[in-house]
Amino acid sequence: MITLPLPLVSSLILGFLFLRLLVQGARVPWVAALLGGLALQGVVITLAQHYGMSSARLIQPVTAMVLPALAWLAWKVDGLGQQPQWRDAIHLLGPALALMLRWADSLMLEALVPLSYAGYAVALAVSVMRIGPDLPRGQLGQGGMPRLVWAGVAMALALSALSDLGIATVIALGHAAHVPLILDIATSALLFGTGLLVLGVEHVTGRSEDAGPAAPAPSEDDHVLFARLQELMQTRRPWRDPDLTLAQLARRLSVPAKRLSVAVNLVTGENISRYVNAHRIKAACDALSTGANATEAMLDAGFITKSNFNREFRRVTGEAPTDWKAARRH
Repeated sequence: MITLPLPLVSSLILGFLFLRLLVQGARVPWVAALLGGLALQGVVITLAQHYGMSSARLIQPVTAMVLPALAWLAWKVDGLGQQPQWRDAIHLLGPALALMLRWADSLMLEALVPLSYAGYAVALAVSVMRIGPDLPRGQLGQGGMPRLVWAGVAMALALSALSDLGIATVIALGHAAHVPLILDIATSALLFGTGLLVLGVEHVTGRSEDAGPAAPAPSEDDHVLFARLQELMQTRRPWRDPDLTLAQLARRLSVPAKRLSVAVNLVTGENISRYVNAHRIKAACDALSTGANATEAMLDAGFITKSNFNREFRRVTGEAPTDWKAARRH
């Protein structure tokens, strides 16, 4: 009977998801790169730990150091919609240093990998908390889900650092025989868990756009900008697009995403996501009034899932869609 090591099983699943993103046309290329990197790392670990391939042992810490850097760049580019800069090449220093230490057979490498993962985890978590409730490329209508998914990626990096420290502790206590099993379980869980989170990012992130230079802050008053947004929402009805993002709305109004988000918050007291959903709920109510069922109204209004639709409908109207429709039949 043919048996496959757990890291290889995780790698095959992640590789399939990576290819699926490529076939569908990855709208989040850095997220796709991270998913592919996770799949590759599973193969490297399998070759190094289960088949004793010396070359795989040499590059294992190097490829491991690439993953947190890819996670950070995926957050910066696909999450925040920022353009990569030349200074981002500094993230290559980690893998390069790992290769040097591995070649020199230095014990410092044992500390470098977990410290790097921990550092990237903290940086990502802090950045996610600072950005506010509305991610520039997070789908409007998903509530806080985009931020939660990215926070999950940060947590996965932190858990990876802890697992490395745990393995080092087991060795120090003289239980090195248990390391392969611990490594299999920890690596498979972290690779697969991080892969699922990365795939989740793809589902809550809007379509990629050609990013132009950041526009200067406009001089218009918040109410003037909000009036322009109101006109856009009423005449062009962008809220019908389930992939609508704050960045797309801001681009149509030729203002920075943060500027638009602040204006909506100051004028309405709500964030941009709730403002857009209010337009969607109004459209859903109109559809229900003309005989559409809840599913038809949901899809026509630009919602993706029934859970989000039902939650937002109850928040705006105080009733479930079916109850709202039934109460107005009489």
